[in-house]
Amino acid sequence: MSASPKPNGKALSVLIVSTLAFTVCFMVWMMFGVIGIPIKKQLGLNATEFGLLTAMPVLTGSLIRVPLGIWTDKFGGRIVFFALMLSCVIPIWLMSYATAYWHFLTIGLFVGMAGGSFSVGTPYVARWFPKNRQGFAMGVFGAGNSGAAVNKFVAPALVVGFGWTMVPQVYAAVLLGTAILFWLFSATDDDHQVSSQSSFVSQLKALKDPKVLKYCQYYSIVFGGYVAMSLWMVQYYVGEYGLDIRVAALLAACFSLPGGVLRAIGGWLSDKHGAHNVTWWVLWVSWIVLFLLSYPQTDFSIQTVNGLKTFHVGLNVYVFTALMFALGIAWAFGKASVFKYISDDYHANIGTISGIVGLAGGLGGFVLPIMFGALMDLTGIRSSCFMLMYGVVWVSLIWMYWTEVRKTEMMGKNAPVSPISQSFAR
Repeated sequence: MSASPKPNGKALSVLIVSTLAFTVCFMVWMMFGVIGIPIKKQLGLNATEFGLLTAMPVLTGSLIRVPLGIWTDKFGGRIVFFALMLSCVIPIWLMSYATAYWHFLTIGLFVGMAGGSFSVGTPYVARWFPKNRQGFAMGVFGAGNSGAAVNKFVAPALVVGFGWTMVPQVYAAVLLGTAILFWLFSATDDDHQVSSQSSFVSQLKALKDPKVLKYCQYYSIVFGGYVAMSLWMVQYYVGEYGLDIRVAALLAACFSLPGGVLRAIGGWLSDKHGAHNVTWWVLWVSWIVLFLLSYPQTDFSIQTVNGLKTFHVGLNVYVFTALMFALGIAWAFGKASVFKYISDDYHANIGTISGIVGLAGGLGGFVLPIMFGALMDLTGIRSSCFMLMYGVVWVSLIWMYWTEVRKTEMMGKNAPVSPISQSFAR
């Protein structure tokens, strides 16, 4: 496989058009985060049923990532990406004709294939750049996650102006146009393909690697959590603060937009400071922010010398949005740093490993909204979703400490360790 830098013009063209295509695919993938609200009202769904509705596209988009990554290694990203987008157009259009709950769940599975585009675009883009620029290139491509924010700007306007059925019709047309643009401005390099003698089973042996499993755990937070929160936040604002769907979507975009756009900065930071340092800081920031978000709206009374006094503790909409903004930034950096790990450790089969890690992240995005809904139905506490994420981050912090921070200290290596890591390793 050629590792030499490619001509700047062609590489940049591939990067730009691939990022555009991924942005549109992600916008489609997150569609239920907005149109799910009027559908929930129309069908009379509870929180768990709503969580399942929003999660169905995420399931397919996750399961298809491993085969898509392997096909990208074998056949090249251009043809796989183009075929994937075309295959999603008709299911998206048919969504506007669904009327029963099972219709939405079934069609949502086919629409979800658009979410697999990440495992195609990541290796496709990375191989057009030298290794010391791959973190940045994958970060720029990953900024297509901002399609979640684009969905929150576009879909509410369509819902209010024309009804929710207009959204899938417009999205189908946009995806078709994007597929044509992608084919016209992308390119193919046969040197980027892995030898066809590599079998499906042999590439999946990477699942036995403990490092791959660890990266899957990290990514289930920074990507799986991002997807789940992007799907959950609009209805959270509507229910918790009584906002109009357009205002709720706008505020929810304060999480989704930095969570996508700033991924490129995370790639640059990972190139400069290393994947470990960036990921370690991301997990600690997430732990602090999620702790604050977890506290529910609380009224309590205490007996004073002047009688009984009642106090209220809880986040208002402004503080809540600021914390979500900070969480979006942290997870944007984390998504890039996890894939910097992959490009450093698995350069020869980025497609396969990114597909496996992407699968784990996507499955997190599928399971978490359902768990959010179930927890809310069981406890009646909306912030229980943040309590769950807080616990998941705790697990990753402990895992990273024992496998990277503590191991480095005990082996006496001179590998670069972040200041926080050094303080915990003493």
